[in-house]
Amino acid sequence: MNILIADDERAIREGIKRTIQRIYPEYTVDLAEGAEDAVKLMAEKRFDIVLTDILMPGMNGLEFMRISKRKFPHVKWVVISAHSEFAYAQEAVRLGARDYLLKPIGKTRLQEIIETLAMEVREESEMTKEEELLKANLKYLREGVFQRLASGLDIGNLDLTPFMEDYLSFYLMMVQMDAGDKSVRLEHFIVENVLSELIERHGRGFVVSYDRQSLLGLITPREPERIERFQEEVKEHMKHYLKVPFQIVHSGLNNDFKAVPQVVMRMKQASDSPVTLLDPPKGSGEKAIDVALQYIKEHYNEDLSLEKIASIVFLNPAYFSQLFKQKVGLGYKEYVTSLRLEQAKQLLLNPKLKVAEIAEYIGYQDMRHFTQMFRKKYQVTPNEYRQQQNINILLASGGSKESQVK
Repeated sequence: MNILIADDERAIREGIKRTIQRIYPEYTVDLAEGAEDAVKLMAEKRFDIVLTDILMPGMNGLEFMRISKRKFPHVKWVVISAHSEFAYAQEAVRLGARDYLLKPIGKTRLQEIIETLAMEVREESEMTKEEELLKANLKYLREGVFQRLASGLDIGNLDLTPFMEDYLSFYLMMVQMDAGDKSVRLEHFIVENVLSELIERHGRGFVVSYDRQSLLGLITPREPERIERFQEEVKEHMKHYLKVPFQIVHSGLNNDFKAVPQVVMRMKQASDSPVTLLDPPKGSGEKAIDVALQYIKEHYNEDLSLEKIASIVFLNPAYFSQLFKQKVGLGYKEYVTSLRLEQAKQLLLNPKLKVAEIAEYIGYQDMRHFTQMFRKKYQVTPNEYRQQQNINILLASGGSKESQVK
């Protein structure tokens, strides 16, 4: 029995591993600090059970499970969380999680879950595993042939007739990522699974790896007139999931499989021309935070929930929060509060504005809460600050007159 534990808290993942191996010493348990490590391990080894934390850097556990289920349909998933919100558990169950564990995890509860899932794994017939292996081998063979064809490499005497019969007409789509020297293993995995899922939703086809930072998808849509809808969905999904700059290039309708190398070459060349590319996402790295900061400064008196701003720059909230603190040096909520209170200080210099009006203008509906926050930051109430500033202005004005008399 092979078990994988993905959790960014070292004490949690190692504690779970010790508990499992103490009870089931014959089981193999691997550890991953996050989704990227987990993806790497799952590509190298077949796991029967995966326990994943919800909040991890880079990609949360629910998203990790969602994009992995298509490629690893046999895996039994268990979600781990420090949060008891019903929404988390509901989403985990919807995605197919077999159970939902709250931290700290009780040893008895953990043993019950592992025992139940291990029994289910053992009950799966050898025939089913053989069928899965056969399907996987045929899939890899087919995609390997197409990958060589698309790259312009020799395919020997392999017969392309089955391809041509299955896909009399088709569209090609290339997704290219630009991460410099950074590894894009996780992003590669995301593109492969999300694009495959959307292809299945809209028709027939498959996805192959073109090179380290590019993937190529082939689709024959069930409804040809909806190809634009498919392309738009791919764009929106990539904006949501990818955390690196990317570009999407797609071909028109193709009817000749033998012409695939030439079509792919034109797509590759088109990727050097910004005119033919879809816009790269706003939500990539530091650029996303720059866009967010600009938006916050321009709309500081509106709803600035973390979830809203993260959606504006196409990042999930947990990852956005992490990036924001790294770049700005303050937590998101702390930064917004500080910005609003600085604006309040400027507005308090205008004697025509009432304090209640200022509080509402900068986004505080509760006057008492505004006063508390202002006092906490500046050690005076808004009214006291205004009085101090008026006195300072008078003193400065008096000093100026005195100098003029002299």
